[in-house]
Amino acid sequence: MACASRPVITIDDQLTESTVLPHVWSLCAGAGRANEALRADWQQQLREAVDRLGFRYLRFHGVFHDDMFVYRGSYGGGFGPDVPLETPVHTFSYVDKVFDFLIDLGVRPFVELGFMPRELATQTETVFWWGAHASPPNDMDRWVELVVRSVEHWIERYGLAEVREWRFEVWNEPNLVPHFWTGTKTEYFELYGRTVQAIKAIDPELKVGGPSTSVFVPDNRYAGETEDRSAEHATAAASDPDALDWRPVWIEDFLVWCAERDLPVDFISTHLYPTDFAFGANGEAVSLTRYADATPDDLTVLRRLIGESAYPDAEVHITEWSSSPSSRDHIHDTVFAATYITRAYLRSADLADSISYWTFTDIFEEGGAGLGPFHGGFGLVNEQGIHKPTFHAFAMLNRLGDRLIASTARGVVSQHSATGDLAALFYNYPDDMSNRSVGSRNTYEATRDLIGMGPEQRVRHTIGGLEPGAVFAVEILAPGHGDAAEAWSAIGQPLNLSRGQAAYLREQGDALQRQTLVASENGTLEIDLALAPWAVASVFAL
Repeated sequence: MACASRPVITIDDQLTESTVLPHVWSLCAGAGRANEALRADWQQQLREAVDRLGFRYLRFHGVFHDDMFVYRGSYGGGFGPDVPLETPVHTFSYVDKVFDFLIDLGVRPFVELGFMPRELATQTETVFWWGAHASPPNDMDRWVELVVRSVEHWIERYGLAEVREWRFEVWNEPNLVPHFWTGTKTEYFELYGRTVQAIKAIDPELKVGGPSTSVFVPDNRYAGETEDRSAEHATAAASDPDALDWRPVWIEDFLVWCAERDLPVDFISTHLYPTDFAFGANGEAVSLTRYADATPDDLTVLRRLIGESAYPDAEVHITEWSSSPSSRDHIHDTVFAATYITRAYLRSADLADSISYWTFTDIFEEGGAGLGPFHGGFGLVNEQGIHKPTFHAFAMLNRLGDRLIASTARGVVSQHSATGDLAALFYNYPDDMSNRSVGSRNTYEATRDLIGMGPEQRVRHTIGGLEPGAVFAVEILAPGHGDAAEAWSAIGQPLNLSRGQAAYLREQGDALQRQTLVASENGTLEIDLALAPWAVASVFAL
């Protein structure tokens, strides 16, 4: 609400009354794995992302993976076999380098507890180019000891007050057997139970949650202990997947199981990709793409289920979210993705405590490095640090104030309570899409089918109550403006960029349309913007 000393803001001659605008887009971001955070270019990109996009937490896989050398059951010099140690040793030098960098940057770890060290794994190299071991432990007591020693080390290094602000998420996508978990649902619940009890015994105010499942599904494939693909046949054959009843995976069972055992659940985490695969009766996987409002609708369902549970006050953290779960989806490189995520975030702002974009960078090696500078990676920036359109969408979202004073079908007008400064964000998600999502594409050329969507939209607003002569910047992201992948395509899609090409694409990636607006002598700002299809516009005080 405006301060008493400031004029009351009006929009289109209507008095405004502000409400809280949660920045769910910037609380947390995702990254690939802990070891990638040791790279200088990764750190440089995160530093810029924190400065420009406002991220405050970071989540990644593999804090316990072998390449971080935390769990040491044996030791050697590289020649001949390692020698078993009488008692396991826990070393944190690599993890300390990563966490120190985050803390010094003003970013807190959103700690995903996983994956399993090789020497504790019942199965090894279950997923990814880097060979994650995603299995139950062969010794649960050793797992608990690993968790306890790690948390105690972090408290000693950073202080209890700091670590109380972290979140500890038990595992990642355990419903996806055999890739991210080789056990059963109950075995995961038991892992959660032992883990949360161990952490709470250190300090009851430490925050722990799960089950970090993926994704929503419209059938009973995950009702049992492991996936039942026969339950997916009707989903694969459905003529209209959006007409099905999509529900979260394991969440209800998890909440009941924990309540029956009086286990703490500080937050519920899950992943909300608006896509799915269902196996048909012929054994083939059918790719499903859901409608554009799937994310806010899923969050509404999730909020209701949690509210009806024994844990109605549990936080809701969507610890992975993007337009698709593929790091080879060329939509990620386009303006279309930027418009889609802007729309989805604004429609979901009051439905979760955080919605973590997966990921902030293309320095991401789940399938090994990508082929070429624009290969459909998740990142907001590519491997060379070139800004994608999604980077600019996040910058525009981050400029918004903490108070919402107007919301329309095409955007929002906000205010910063500390300064009174105005910031608005508008977008043209084309009417021709008819609430369809942008989907996925296997090649950059295949994304071009969205270019023809329309029509252009005109955004007009009169905002009063401003300081006379106040100057506002306007930045517009649109196809061909701030569109690095399109500029890359225009020069022949080179696989390996020269230094000159990289500099050119960096320039093109930041070449948004820009102009300024000035409030009149009576403190009125006239906004009149012609937004091309897929355009996103930011208006903010200078």
